[in-house]
Amino acid sequence: MKIRPVILCGGSGTRLWSDKKHHQPKQFIDFGNWTLFGKTLDRIKNSIFDYPIISTNKKYISAIKKHLRLKGFKKYKIILEPAKRNTAPAILSSVLIKEIPENQALIFLTSDHLIKKTNQFNKSIKQNQKYLTDKNIFIFGIKPSYPSSEFGYFLSKRFNNKKKVTKFIEKPNLEKAKKIIKQNAYWNSGMFLLTKKSIINNFKKFQNKVFNHCLRAVNKSKFKNNIYHLNKNDFLKCKPISFDYAILEKSKDINAINLNIPWSDLGSWKEICKVFDKLKTKYQRKKNIFYRPWGKYTNLYNGKNFLIKELYVKTKGVLSLQKHFHRSEHWVVTQGTPKITLNKKKFVLKPNETIFIPVRSIHRIENPYKKPVKIIEAQLGSILKETDIVRYQDIYGRVK
Repeated sequence: MKIRPVILCGGSGTRLWSDKKHHQPKQFIDFGNWTLFGKTLDRIKNSIFDYPIISTNKKYISAIKKHLRLKGFKKYKIILEPAKRNTAPAILSSVLIKEIPENQALIFLTSDHLIKKTNQFNKSIKQNQKYLTDKNIFIFGIKPSYPSSEFGYFLSKRFNNKKKVTKFIEKPNLEKAKKIIKQNAYWNSGMFLLTKKSIINNFKKFQNKVFNHCLRAVNKSKFKNNIYHLNKNDFLKCKPISFDYAILEKSKDINAINLNIPWSDLGSWKEICKVFDKLKTKYQRKKNIFYRPWGKYTNLYNGKNFLIKELYVKTKGVLSLQKHFHRSEHWVVTQGTPKITLNKKKFVLKPNETIFIPVRSIHRIENPYKKPVKIIEAQLGSILKETDIVRYQDIYGRVK
């Protein structure tokens, strides 16, 4: 039996945008002829998968249909949520439709993950499909590449041919993250492999009220043009609760599929900057390189209300003390140890460290050391031009 992919595509992406008026859902952000949702659709173009089911809301219907057309998907089903109720109701309602038999193997994917080595990912799915029962759940763990407080973690131990999850850790601070990584903790990717019968049994056991409300919302839904419009009155009765809290942290039959592959949910501009740092040769053009007395900068990609660039600050190079009225900035140091001024504070950043520069804050980058400094910068705002620079001090005589 083929595996049915269910894609959760309802996130608003507000974490990325300080200006909520101009925010974009991150799964649809164009990063240069690719989006995270498009990458997700590419991953399920494999013989092990059946046609997709997509859980979303009405704001994203046109974007989803556009992506499905571009990727050549003619067969699909869309489950339309009338309101946000977190991942537990979204997951349950998306599989209660009559097209899915109870013994169907399902994989839940979020629409905003970037995954490399998909062959290895698909191989792990096939290897574990044979262990699925009407009660157990397999969750995908990613081997951490660095300590992070932005992700949840879990610990697991091997029993027979499977790894049982022994503990979940919800977004620890950095010190705790370092300790649990030494205990072989994995990031909880938010991807699950299980059967429809397992979902039903677990919700009946641990969240029976949510189950009944979702069942009625699906049974009373209106179906038109491949879209299930869930019944609003019944769906609104579901309490907002995540799948992790509702089921995973209560069930004793959770297994781990631990992977060592490149993965990111691109939940921060730090992660986005890291991706562009790895892909920068793809975006570099001579016409996008601009030389300055302190070094140079390269515009890598100009998106909707954001600009990604690389700064190169030569030895003894000093940018002007400046501020911006229309943009904020996220910096990720990729080389060197720049000296940073942010308003009245001064400090040194190391490679892989990041800093946020709010709108109207006075700031500067200096490189007093021999090694050149490289910084990937994400500018966010409605105006991203060099004219939006007010200089207060400048060793190259550019203060007017």
